[in-house]
Amino acid sequence: MGEFEGGKVVGSVELDRNFTLSSAFSGASFRRKIINAIRCGSGIPQNPSNKPEKKRQSGSNKLSELLKQPECRESEDEIRKKEEYLEELKRVAKKLQQESNSEEELKINVLEGATDVRRFTKEDSQARTTLALLGVIPPLVAALDAEDPTSQTQIAALYALLNLTIANDANKAAIVKAGAVHKMLKLVNSSNESPKQSVAEAIVANFLGLSALDSNKPIIGSSGAIPFLVETFKDFNEEISSQAKQDSLRALYNLSILPSNVLLILETDLIPLLLSKLGDVDASERILSILSNVVSVAEGRKAIRILPDAFPILIDVLNWTDSPGCQEKVSYILMVIVHKSYGDRQAMIEAGIASSLLELTLLGSTLAQKRASRILECLRVEKGKQVSGGLGSGLSAPLYGPSPTHQSDELLEGEDDMLSEERKAVGQLVQQSLHNNMKRMMKRANLPQDFVASHHFKSLSSSSTSKSLPF
Repeated sequence: MGEFEGGKVVGSVELDRNFTLSSAFSGASFRRKIINAIRCGSGIPQNPSNKPEKKRQSGSNKLSELLKQPECRESEDEIRKKEEYLEELKRVAKKLQQESNSEEELKINVLEGATDVRRFTKEDSQARTTLALLGVIPPLVAALDAEDPTSQTQIAALYALLNLTIANDANKAAIVKAGAVHKMLKLVNSSNESPKQSVAEAIVANFLGLSALDSNKPIIGSSGAIPFLVETFKDFNEEISSQAKQDSLRALYNLSILPSNVLLILETDLIPLLLSKLGDVDASERILSILSNVVSVAEGRKAIRILPDAFPILIDVLNWTDSPGCQEKVSYILMVIVHKSYGDRQAMIEAGIASSLLELTLLGSTLAQKRASRILECLRVEKGKQVSGGLGSGLSAPLYGPSPTHQSDELLEGEDDMLSEERKAVGQLVQQSLHNNMKRMMKRANLPQDFVASHHFKSLSSSSTSKSLPF
């Protein structure tokens, strides 16, 4: 692109045949054309004549011919196209920034300008940067306050802002700094019945893009956007598109990365809502991602633990999903709760977590297996404490009674019985897990339901011992 001087592009004018070297050597245009001429594989011819006038005239003609070769004109055409494109972007920015005494004319200029910005920035990353530098963001943000009963101006401005944020962190920061977040929320609350859906969906999409930037997370979270996103995700009236619901869930995930936003999320009813939606295969992994961020905060763990069906729902995910991502996330949530909340270990055992974890250690991904093993280790320690507690209560028997030796023998026999029962329980869990896995594999292979497993497979459970398991 040519050099700038006084706000205009200069140095891209094509040379005339009658130019003189004394005038041509001054300016960046000549230097650029010389470089282009050399790039085309030619040099500057020299005239052996001793007459200065003829040498200058002949050199001028030859140089003009060199610089006008098709190969060199191609690069000039590219420069000209870039200059024309820049001028077009300038016209768009000027249209948005133009003041008018007529409200109708101003609305038309903003609507047309916003539409042009959306068109130019849809796939052109350079246009996003250039238009932002030309100052289109402030008038687009101001357009959100426009009095337009149809909301066409606001919707055009919202999607123009959305395209400006694509893969451009500087624009994300500039839009939030210009006050767009509060104007968007004001727009949602003031919209009339008919355009509310389209306006809300455009704002959700903007929150998704803006919340991807870490510096924007506290601003968006404290603005009141979280309750709006939760209500959009609920959408009990089925007015919002499925894409907007997914966008709201992804925006909530972005915001939940910041611990202070987790506390704001807990002020809503999002946690029970997320647990109730875990059966949705398409949204389950994203829901578990949010819960993984929530569980990292003490208040978040408490909010999950106090829900009556939280553990059965989370454990059930391990039984019906084959997704490694879901398995890893739900095992992470349970692992954090087990490590941080000792009182919940017994509740997990009663919810049937042991068999699901044993199956996960056999068939889960590497990360899920490690997490399942750590949970099982914690539960084993918890059960060991219960056994030790039982032994301790036996030792505190009255002085009058059986002899100490006889009492010790009885305790040892009781401990052996307990360990024996534990081994039997583990063996039954392994056998049940292998049976369930066999049924699942037969289903995947489309085998008949009455298919009989081989004797070798049946012998696996009987030959397994508790020594090879982390429980």
